Amino acid sequence: MASTEDKEPLEHASNEEAEESKPGAEEEDTGAEVAPIVKLDAVSVSTGEENEDVLIDLKAKLYRFDKDGNQWKERGMGQVKLLKHKETAKIRLVMRQNKTLKICANHTVLPSITLQEHQGSDKTWVWHASDFADGELKDELFCIRFGNVENAQAFKTAFEDAQKEMSVKLGGDGGEAEKVTELLEELKVVDKEAAKAEGEPKKKAEEPTPEKKDASTEEK
Repeated sequence: MASTEDKEPLEHASNEEAEESKPGAEEEDTGAEVAPIVKLDAVSVSTGEENEDVLIDLKAKLYRFDKDGNQWKERGMGQVKLLKHKETAKIRLVMRQNKTLKICANHTVLPSITLQEHQGSDKTWVWHASDFADGELKDELFCIRFGNVENAQAFKTAFEDAQKEMSVKLGGDGGEAEKVTELLEELKVVDKEAAKAEGEPKKKAEEPTPEKKDASTEEK
């Protein structure tokens, strides 16, 4: 049997509903229109990728090796792309973080780069590159992890195909060294949000290992 305390809130709610149902309780529609205080115009943002064709676009998580701390640190999770310029036919790797679109990798796909499995994982690749993501050229050791083996293999195939194209463009191994500097200088991408960002997060990321499953990159 319900107590008096249990009944009171229900009775009170019923009384309020009854009051609201009366004609006098309805809000009067005056027909007035309120104009927005601030009018915002749509602004188109240039990513620097408008003149490039997308060779591959996959979801992945990227790490960079911190030499000072002797550990892997998470660089970001987002879309990794191989982009081919429509006029120069130069191919580069670009990866942006989800939502913020901050660049976390940006380098030319050179024939000298070697993709290697990380600790025997068939979903993870490691490679060295002269990267321009932070606005200046840095020698980086990257590790990228995909949600499944199929995407990892698709990335490797596309990357190696891009290397073959770049090898022909550079005139074989003999001409590569003479043109690398020129290619690297053209990597700078205008990204105001990236310029305002203050360094890398201080949160320490675990070293990516094949034994530990990363659910965040698993394909649905």
